[in-house]
Amino acid sequence: MAETRFTPRVLSGIQPSGGLTLGNYLGAIKRFVQTQNAATHETLFCIVDLHAMTVWQDPAALTRNTRELAAGYLASGIDPEKSILFNQSQVPEHTQLGWIFNTVARMGWMGRMTQWKDKAGKNAEAASLGLFAYPALMAADMMIYHATHVPVGEDQKQHVELTRDIATKFNHDYDTAFFPLIEPVIEGPATRVMSLRDGSKKMSKSDPSDASRINMTDDADTISKKIRKARTDAEPLPEIYEGLKDRPEARNLVNIYAGLADCSVTDVMARHAGEGFGEFKPALADLAVEKLAPISAEMARLMEDPAEIDRILSRGAERAREIAAPILAETYRIVGLVR
Repeated sequence: MAETRFTPRVLSGIQPSGGLTLGNYLGAIKRFVQTQNAATHETLFCIVDLHAMTVWQDPAALTRNTRELAAGYLASGIDPEKSILFNQSQVPEHTQLGWIFNTVARMGWMGRMTQWKDKAGKNAEAASLGLFAYPALMAADMMIYHATHVPVGEDQKQHVELTRDIATKFNHDYDTAFFPLIEPVIEGPATRVMSLRDGSKKMSKSDPSDASRINMTDDADTISKKIRKARTDAEPLPEIYEGLKDRPEARNLVNIYAGLADCSVTDVMARHAGEGFGEFKPALADLAVEKLAPISAEMARLMEDPAEIDRILSRGAERAREIAAPILAETYRIVGLVR
């Protein structure tokens, strides 16, 4: 089998489930922007609206959340001229390849997915078929562009591994090297941002306490107040990061500082060792306002012109299909489907 060379290409996406948080920004969008600006790969960034529908969505809310997420991408620095920005449902090749991958993936693979177990729980019989099968569509999201790398958080690494399994089985079953084995890219100190009220829990829009998270729509005053009121302990910051091993809230704030400041946690410790949180939290609050308030303001401006957001997404979908259509056509030829 001849070796296949693939164009270095990054694909990643976020569900438009509403409530974009600091965790989404530091764990994903900020790194998307860095990847785009490095210009070492073609970059495609997707709003995975079809994945959001694996649980029921209010139609009007889904529309708004899709536009708000697009605004978040744009306000954070995603340039629709440098990257392809689009929503998944406008590119039908995703679902067409997703069906083929449904025939490749095994039931046992799907049943072992952690997110299926967590979301379906003991009520699996009442969960939607889409919730069970969507990892195959997620694999198609990546493979319909022959993506070679995907920036993900730790909690999404299993989906990339499943994508590799599906690509490997397809290539084996059809004696081809058509699909690449995608590589996850997990890096940076704040790939997993925790709650401001409980350092053992991931920052989440579903937490009943708004004080537990920084929303990307929060204004400067709100950002500052939430950081200053974040839960901490009574001990000062140690000289080395390892000293925060059993101090989850303190460790989380140090990680957030490093993520916002584009520095290592070692640099943060060197700069702030010995400080109590009466000193450290105001410094972090000022940094967070400096970095996040302009994004919040730009998101608000963009949301005042939904037609422009829709235009950007539509153009992005056209560009995405220019890549996806030939790959789907060749997939159909490989499996013997007549077009």
